[in-house]
Amino acid sequence: MPTCNPASPMNQNGTGVKLLRDGKSWMRTHRCQAGLVFCVPLVAAVVISCGTVTRSLLAPPQIPGATYVGSEACEQCHQDIYRGFNTATHYHLKAPGDNARNIGCESCHGPGSLHVESGGAPNTILNPRKSPETCFQCHLDKQAEFNLPSHHPVIEGKVSCGDCHNPHKGSVIEGGGTELLSQNEICAKCHTAQLGPFVFEHEAMREGCTTCHAPHGSVNARLLIARNATLCLRCHFQQQTTTGKIYIGTQDHTSFLSRGT
Repeated sequence: MPTCNPASPMNQNGTGVKLLRDGKSWMRTHRCQAGLVFCVPLVAAVVISCGTVTRSLLAPPQIPGATYVGSEACEQCHQDIYRGFNTATHYHLKAPGDNARNIGCESCHGPGSLHVESGGAPNTILNPRKSPETCFQCHLDKQAEFNLPSHHPVIEGKVSCGDCHNPHKGSVIEGGGTELLSQNEICAKCHTAQLGPFVFEHEAMREGCTTCHAPHGSVNARLLIARNATLCLRCHFQQQTTTGKIYIGTQDHTSFLSRGT
């Protein structure tokens, strides 16, 4: 058997894999970040890996000169919001215990001492409706989707997360669950022509606009979750193929599919 050579060249990052050969046997050489080198025959069923673990720490937003006062201070002026917040999706994210004692409203709006002392001055508190950055602190995946080629203009400031989501009461996704029609109506606040009524309604509308559209962003045009015929065939897959023709139901779609329509 060949012996391991610690001086053998590795990949540039020092953690790669290089194959050695003595004419008969193939060996795999690994190197951990700590500099350990060992050899494992490819025929072995043992896998050893080395690496580091990175974790992200989410901290509530900060306002210069402000301190946390607790959600009870917000209740004095925002009674309606405070009463309904225990039904909100975001309410259930609050962890019990001393570590989250002052985290509630201020976890999104920032520490509220200056806001309370000023009698509610709007420039002393964060307003997530005006800037999505507060939402992006937790919803990193949505921030990435809003940077895809086709997206709602949230980053551009023309649409707000609050236009479609209600963080203060009930489900954060309005019209979720069995309220599918309400979900469509959220989209119809802007896309009025798409709500109908239509003589021949697309049955997918009964399940919601998100059956075909990614509401935050997509690599496909018009926020579509798939492109061209691939989108339609997600539901209309009962196709029949005859010589030179493709039927979906009783309709000949041969020419449609070739054009991508």
